[in-house]
Amino acid sequence: MRNWLLPAHIEDVLPPVAQRVESFRRRLLELLRTHGYQLVMPPLLEYVDSLRVGTGVDLDLKTFKLVDQVSGRLMGLRADITPQVARIDAYLTQREGVARYAYCSSVLHTLPASDTGRRELLQLGAELFGHSTVESDIEIQQLMLKALAALGVEQVHLDLGHVAVFRALAARAQIDAPLESRLFAALQSKDVPLVHALSEHIDAPWREALRRLPHLYGDDQVLAAARSQLPSLPEIARALAELAAMAAATPTGAATLHFDLAELRGYHYHSGVVFAAYIAGHATAIAGGGRYDDVGRAFGRARPATGFSLDLFDLASIIDAGALPGAVLAPADVRASLNTAIEALRAAGEVVVVDLPGTDRPIAELNCDRALVERDGAWRVEPLRA
Repeated sequence: MRNWLLPAHIEDVLPPVAQRVESFRRRLLELLRTHGYQLVMPPLLEYVDSLRVGTGVDLDLKTFKLVDQVSGRLMGLRADITPQVARIDAYLTQREGVARYAYCSSVLHTLPASDTGRRELLQLGAELFGHSTVESDIEIQQLMLKALAALGVEQVHLDLGHVAVFRALAARAQIDAPLESRLFAALQSKDVPLVHALSEHIDAPWREALRRLPHLYGDDQVLAAARSQLPSLPEIARALAELAAMAAATPTGAATLHFDLAELRGYHYHSGVVFAAYIAGHATAIAGGGRYDDVGRAFGRARPATGFSLDLFDLASIIDAGALPGAVLAPADVRASLNTAIEALRAAGEVVVVDLPGTDRPIAELNCDRALVERDGAWRVEPLRA
């Protein structure tokens, strides 16, 4: 007998996890709707050129590619929806003021993020275009925290960084692109000896400032330390002020804040504040985002933009939502009174399963804990007898 196996790191989603994912999706899309974010549904695949513009090599390596049999051009299965939303804002809607978009669809990665990770994610997110100052970053960050709270996520650890600090130092030091890329990787991995080695021939004070970055992490005292230890550059002063504003705007108890000026998540993609949410017992971020003002340039409009995203499959695997509520078992009967009783229960949100005749069904598989029975000419819900 042939075994029908799925590719590595590709999984079916079965009950009750699938129901939990769908519940999360509905809850969060409704949250985004009530905050003014309008739903968009980009296609699963499009030409590679538009999928990878402004995102750097990392996203390109994550993208599955295939040849379009109609045009002969190279197409890609999206690895991130944000560039597609940037294309929609720049090329299709062409709004002049602030625009807010929400989305929730599958993305595919060529490789998983970890040994136990999936290559198919259900990415949900929100993007805000047309506003360039920190107030929109604060809105997006707080919306992400609200989304996690709506799913019952507690004790969030929020990492905050700003790619403009490293970019300002790299620009003033006039280092070339290959060295900048190697320094980025060393800083991201907190490889202090390598940072020292790579910066050996960079002029002071840029060399010393770059070497300070891996040590500038911790609570809000990091910002004061950065002001005293880093060069007095307008770009750095603005970045530190934005991080301070985001920290001040975070509701008390919503998250534990942690600052990291060597955190360069999405460096080739983001242009300002970056943030990521973590919880105890989970090694990778459960949500994240930041500012990416340059992505729309390739589509003809370099609009300021900020956003966040999360993976519903990941959240459904780590959030204990408890067992699904039990259903009501109804007899198979054509009487109008029974049908009326069934529809009334369903309208009230109950799951009603009709017990089809001629089936030998284990009750446990139906997830029913109550039964609809007729008593004295009326239909009543009673505990299901074993």
